[in-house]
Amino acid sequence: MSQTSTNYLIIGNSAGGISAAEAIRKTDSVGTITIVSDEPYAAYSRILISKYLTGERKLEQTLLCPADFYDKNNITILLSTEVTKLDFDKHIALLADGSSIAWDKLLLAVGGTPITPKLEGSDKSGVFTFTKLDDTLAIKKYLEGGNKKAVVIGGGLIGLSVTEALVKCGVEVSIVEMQDRLLTAMVDEYTSEVVRKKLADAGVHILTAHTVTAVTGDDSVKGVTLNNGKQVPCDLVIMAIGVSPRLDLVRDTGLKLTRGIVVDRHMATNIADVYACGDVADVHDFVHEENRVTPIWPGAQTGGKIAGMNMAGNHTDFVGSTGMNTLGYFGLNIASGGIVNPPDDTYEVLVKKSRGKYQKIVIKDDKVVGMIFSGNIEKAAVVLCMMLDKTDVCDCKDDLLTDNACRLATSKWGIKPRFY
Repeated sequence: MSQTSTNYLIIGNSAGGISAAEAIRKTDSVGTITIVSDEPYAAYSRILISKYLTGERKLEQTLLCPADFYDKNNITILLSTEVTKLDFDKHIALLADGSSIAWDKLLLAVGGTPITPKLEGSDKSGVFTFTKLDDTLAIKKYLEGGNKKAVVIGGGLIGLSVTEALVKCGVEVSIVEMQDRLLTAMVDEYTSEVVRKKLADAGVHILTAHTVTAVTGDDSVKGVTLNNGKQVPCDLVIMAIGVSPRLDLVRDTGLKLTRGIVVDRHMATNIADVYACGDVADVHDFVHEENRVTPIWPGAQTGGKIAGMNMAGNHTDFVGSTGMNTLGYFGLNIASGGIVNPPDDTYEVLVKKSRGKYQKIVIKDDKVVGMIFSGNIEKAAVVLCMMLDKTDVCDCKDDLLTDNACRLATSKWGIKPRFY
């Protein structure tokens, strides 16, 4: 079969891959760039697929870049194309159709894979995940058949995203979450209770401290069985537990792996000329001061940009990432980042509650290491920068929760709000 060649091969066509291609082109105007994606679509925002499900966004309004982006930047895009094997010694990527691509520099921006527990009956019609546009299209079509009761497995961000979309579509939703509260990785008990009440007010049934053990029905979904034996009738099931780094292509290849692909501050792996970014990468966390998988959209964009710059010879360090999320579902307005649930009493916790607003800042050794803002999140960018800069807050702790915090950040502390 045929073989082509490229200076820069990017596997993955989402936030990290697109940001890398843009960064490469700004440094290298002539080098050839090839992006390979197993999806049939131009780059789109995975954050917006819930808006497409509800009809609030048209398909073209979910795209990450203009329709002429690839042509304008002289990028070869291969859609609906699967890479089946990588030969790092020969710098060759083998494709499912038998052809291959030889590359000088390679970026792995392959993202994550939905976590799908092995459940009895999970192969029935009406069981979906919710991380890709194809998931949304499939759910949208299924709802046209009059299916109006859903069980969402998982009470994290993905679970809340699809739950809000389904409620807007007129579907009755039950969330089953194995932990004793919602959003355990993102917020504390107080904020989680705020979220629970908001969802309950919207008619969502919430079943915490439970798991689904089986999907019932003949060929299609008719309900689920919980770990306590209770039956919950439904027409469709959404597995929204989360994602894990997509490592199937790189296992047993010599690439250094932990939970994800380990990279340095240049987003480079332990194999020369191979880089990684986004949900698949194990990157420096500036709060925990160690490498971690941080599957957040801004981190993928910035990591891709840094990877692209370094691939093109513009040597630049990645300052790091950390767990940072915002939530706007069901009229909520929440931002959190870093360590939100301190593990012991060596951490200092500042809390302020007032008129529907909640502020929480976590401090360790006079440095901010975590935050939660609910109701008003305008301080989140400032506090995130303080976390990144490791600003000493010993003499200004009393100011952090005041209404003047953003103004003081610039005038007194010298903070310029930015992301990473």
